[in-house]
Amino acid sequence: MAGLPTADFFDFESLLSAVERAKLAELREFLAAEVAPFATDWWNKAEFPAHILPKLAGLELSAPAQRGYSHLFAGLVIAEMTRVDTSLATFFLVHHDLFVESLYAFGSAEQKGRLLEDAAGLRTTGAFALTEPDHGSDVAGGMETRARRVPASADDGGDCWVLNGAKRWIGNGTFCDYMLVWARDEADGGIRGFIVDAKLPGLSRSKIENKIALRTVQNADIVFEDVRVAEADRFAGINSFEDTNELLRGSRIMVAWQAVGQQLAAFDVARQYAVERRQFGRPLAKFQLVQQQLVTMLGNAVASMGMMVRIAQLQEQGAGDMAQVSLAKSYVSARMRETVAMGRSLLGGNGIVTDYRMAKIFSDAEAIYTYEGSFEINTLIVGRAVTGVSAIV
Repeated sequence: MAGLPTADFFDFESLLSAVERAKLAELREFLAAEVAPFATDWWNKAEFPAHILPKLAGLELSAPAQRGYSHLFAGLVIAEMTRVDTSLATFFLVHHDLFVESLYAFGSAEQKGRLLEDAAGLRTTGAFALTEPDHGSDVAGGMETRARRVPASADDGGDCWVLNGAKRWIGNGTFCDYMLVWARDEADGGIRGFIVDAKLPGLSRSKIENKIALRTVQNADIVFEDVRVAEADRFAGINSFEDTNELLRGSRIMVAWQAVGQQLAAFDVARQYAVERRQFGRPLAKFQLVQQQLVTMLGNAVASMGMMVRIAQLQEQGAGDMAQVSLAKSYVSARMRETVAMGRSLLGGNGIVTDYRMAKIFSDAEAIYTYEGSFEINTLIVGRAVTGVSAIV
């Protein structure tokens, strides 16, 4: 394999600064030593490797754009993590790109001072509780979790809010220290955001079992029964669902970068297998149809990276609307689905066991295809933009 070109066939990485390339190399060394040898076992056992969090924090990659790195670098961080383990990348995305970025975007000076340093250093972990059991794509209008402001009791020390409802598919939800909970204000129907200590009375959480994708990620069902949250833990900057759009746009971009990373992973595994596996007395790589599959996989990955590089450039300019981001997420996730299916097929029977990684890559792709706006919803967002007519009920 020595001397063969990388899956970054057009060398998009050269657009990074020297400092960013060095930091990306540091990340790759960490992933190769601390994650790659063990990721499949974690996935098979559906166990989260909490023991690696201090070393991951040592890379100082939390919210890269807040640290002065480019948006392209931030995207490539997620792609590289996904290339090695999609579940770890998902943890990182949920904690840093949703929880930590929410603190930056909506937190008061007091909230930032109290929470940001420990969150960025992974001494505390966070979750983003938006999706509900009966509301995913339509959660903006259909949110059923309720918040009611009440006078202080003897134990509160100030005004507080009472939360009732349920959330589902909450990544990091089984073990997080804090979760950002979105609820509808009973008084005026507006959407409010709250920083909720996961140990508060009335809050219960249970792990979602029997998943076929992202098995290492600890997704949870969360139930709130008269959970009292202090007014000091309400995000003052959130008054409607529209206030979250910038944050959700950013997380959708990062999930699209995950779809790039999945394709890089599938190409890595498929190419190595094709070169090393022998059938009919010669390497699979010598068969024309195998080469055609590999080239299609590479083309999909390169086209996807090119689209995401342009999105990163738009971010640097303070541009890039939700329709553009949705086109990127829908297109890249569709190419990902095709790419991982080709990779699984190329490995034959070995493509359905996790021993060869491809089965894990193939399965994890299904989650990426669906979350942060399903393929269909993202397509309809773009359709609305190009026709002026909404097909979303």
